[in-house]
Amino acid sequence: MRIAPSVSSLILAASLAACGAPSPTPDSSASDASSTQTVADLDAGKEAETERLNAWFETKFNEAISRNPMSATFLGSRENYDKWNDVSEAARDAEMDILRANVAEMREQFDPANLTDQGKLSFRLAEYDLERDEIANKWRGYDYTFSQMRGAHAGIASFLIGQHKVTSKSDAEAYISRLQGISTYLGQHLANAKSSAERGIRPPLFVYDFVIEGSGNVITGYPFEGVGPDEPSPLYADFKGKINALVTNGTITQDEADELDFQARGALLDHVYPTYAELIQWVSDDKANATADDGAWKHENGADYYHDRLSLMTTTDMSSDEIHELGLAEVDRIHGEMRAIMAQVEFDGTLQEFFDFTRTDPQFFKPNTDEGKAEYLAEATAMIDTMREALPSVFNTFPKAEMEVRAVEAFREKAAGKAFYQRPAPDGSRPGVYYANLYRMQDMPLYQMEALAYHEGIPGHHMQLAISQELTGIPKFRKYGGFTAYTEGWGLYSEFLPKEMGFYEDPYSDFGRLAMELWRAARLVVDTGLHENRWTREQAIDYLLTNTPNPEGDCRKAIERYIVMPGQATAYKIGMLKILELRENARERLGDAFDIRDFHDVVLRDGPVPLQILEENIEAWILAQT
Repeated sequence: MRIAPSVSSLILAASLAACGAPSPTPDSSASDASSTQTVADLDAGKEAETERLNAWFETKFNEAISRNPMSATFLGSRENYDKWNDVSEAARDAEMDILRANVAEMREQFDPANLTDQGKLSFRLAEYDLERDEIANKWRGYDYTFSQMRGAHAGIASFLIGQHKVTSKSDAEAYISRLQGISTYLGQHLANAKSSAERGIRPPLFVYDFVIEGSGNVITGYPFEGVGPDEPSPLYADFKGKINALVTNGTITQDEADELDFQARGALLDHVYPTYAELIQWVSDDKANATADDGAWKHENGADYYHDRLSLMTTTDMSSDEIHELGLAEVDRIHGEMRAIMAQVEFDGTLQEFFDFTRTDPQFFKPNTDEGKAEYLAEATAMIDTMREALPSVFNTFPKAEMEVRAVEAFREKAAGKAFYQRPAPDGSRPGVYYANLYRMQDMPLYQMEALAYHEGIPGHHMQLAISQELTGIPKFRKYGGFTAYTEGWGLYSEFLPKEMGFYEDPYSDFGRLAMELWRAARLVVDTGLHENRWTREQAIDYLLTNTPNPEGDCRKAIERYIVMPGQATAYKIGMLKILELRENARERLGDAFDIRDFHDVVLRDGPVPLQILEENIEAWILAQT
């Protein structure tokens, strides 16, 4: 793929020619050589300066990782493997000071005019990230510390189970140190929640029981209760399984394993249990202060907070009203396409009756048994494998990292979302994982299986996130950064792309694709309805039940998610529509020269970017070919 020279480099070269360089003539070969050498020198200088900037970014990234032990673990590093992040208010103040100082230092030491295009983009994104951090910091405490969707009460267990690998005795000892450190780490989160509550910032009433139950699940089972080791708590079961594996492969002796087991049980009883019990008690007591008001409007300056959330999530300046109206229009359009499928399958009835049919007919669901869940995982995996074979028709670049499909763990499945993706470790020690929530199979209809697999797996999140962290020549903060509209827009685009590739041959599966797109369109309506228009939770649930085929449990859980994560759900559809808009604009302008594989390269080659920058990148690519 041909890359256009940057506009700034062309202007600079022209300026040099105008400032004293002799005008070339047909026989001025010496001048031509000199001019060529000058341009080459300029390019070499920019490459060198960009390498210096990248080295500077590397230093700052490594310093940040040293301050964030959990991020280091996510990246496969053993640095500070025995520690948790410091999430105290003082640490957050200090981190903001560091981020501001870093950007000031970058501006002092580097001039964007002396950088390559990639260097300019890195410089610009670093500034953009600070702007986002400043906005988020302005609203510190408004994001609920504990909810049914996120929070250390559930995150601690999922982190240790999913991220803390134990391949040596020292890894096991680090695990025990982290168990001991939970009293401080979870205690800091509790202090933050109390601080928000003192300012009147509390989640709605319905959230409290979820947090209490989720916290209780972590300290249910041996060694916490009067049960034996055959009924282990989630953390004890995980630790025991990991040290038993070390005994099996000969890394440690049984005596060493017994000692580690003893220390872990002590940490669970002395640090984990009392801290979780304190959290449960406080949440139970604070429940009396909660209300049924659901939207961000209920907080002081709630309208301004929600406006900033929409801006952060969508990377646009769209207003709440514009997003709401866009959602209504998209819902109407998709309903029309669904009616065409109703005719195709010869269903006699209204669209709402068709929704009821797809919600309840047994043919659309696996049994809610271990066998049914295993079948679901196996079939989803097979769909991803089939898609992987078809990718070369629409992609030039492919991820190296492996991926797996797993069920959400039992300790968090009741409160967790429908499906989500966890990126692979950069060193290959951990694959990417598409987690399917199989807690209630009635909430996982088979007609949505295909679209879900493409969204979370390939060509969706696994493709985009794995390729991003495998990119070379760009700093790590770009590889591992994120913009929700870009990432989730790509995920939703990845549900649509297979339709053009000839997938969704079963009309019900194509209905499932439309149902998931409809779901994201409806989000634009209900998110703004809840947080701007003061809809109640029941109003929003009723809107989804009326306008989507999703079962009631799905609708209820989704609305509860949107309530505690204002604005986040709007990013998907807005990001998808922007990618499609840019693609079709490029197709129209390039005609026969348009190659969708090259288009996808341009979208993915820079890592996550705001939608405005994505648009600029596509425009530069188009101009380079015309």
